Amino acid sequence: MTTGVAALWSARNSLRILVKRDLAVKYQQSVLGYFWSLIEPLGMGLIYWFVFGVLYSGATRRHLGEAAGSYPLFLITGIFAWMWASSALTEATNALTGQARLITTMNVPRQVFPIGRVTGRFAEYLAGLPILLGIAVIYLVPGKIHPGWWPLLALPLAVTVQFILLVGLALLLSAWNVLMRDIERFMRLIIRVLFYATPIIYPLTLVRDSGMPTWVKIAYELNPLVGIFQLHHAIWYPDQFPDARLLAVTVLGSLLVLAAGWWSFSRLEPAVLKEL
Repeated sequence: MTTGVAALWSARNSLRILVKRDLAVKYQQSVLGYFWSLIEPLGMGLIYWFVFGVLYSGATRRHLGEAAGSYPLFLITGIFAWMWASSALTEATNALTGQARLITTMNVPRQVFPIGRVTGRFAEYLAGLPILLGIAVIYLVPGKIHPGWWPLLALPLAVTVQFILLVGLALLLSAWNVLMRDIERFMRLIIRVLFYATPIIYPLTLVRDSGMPTWVKIAYELNPLVGIFQLHHAIWYPDQFPDARLLAVTVLGSLLVLAAGWWSFSRLEPAVLKEL
């Protein structure tokens, strides 16, 4: 893995070019261009705010704690991070099958292609941070949120751990999808399930205080995305910062996924190239 990381670092310019190309191709025939990366999460946030912030506001507010008075910010924070995760997983799954000609002709580590998809979606996430900050200011001025210095800790940690997890999953899924094309179809279902099985539009306390069996709650928190989205929410709401146990599960789980993805990609690479 150390050798692979060194080879990947030497190919960083190729990675940068691939990311720029993917972003240009994605929006080249779009009138609004990069604004679509902002419009979609904002639209989703509006829908979920109407459902959970208006229609079911009572049940939602009882578990939000500090975020009760600024639920739209809570929503948008989670949805912006989710759009990065879901888009990266969707596009990384077919990163090899969709670029077969480049993969078989370019002399670069093949890990560049799935990692490039994760990096491209990360660039879109960064483009949305000013919008997220603007929404936060709306609640910061009247004193509805008190983030203090937490954004300086929670944001870099959330982004780093999420990037590690997504790279591991991208390597794992992209290689297996070449050999079993059902992976791509299967991921559409998994991504839908993960959206509701992760505290994005609802607080984690809603699950912890529920009447579900203890083993279900433990299994729920073994999902690294749970701790990652708690970190994202903790940017503005310090009380959402994951406890030591959940943080350890999140970090260790993400590192294990990265190691498994890298190992699996390396082992499957000869068969993948033969199939392509």
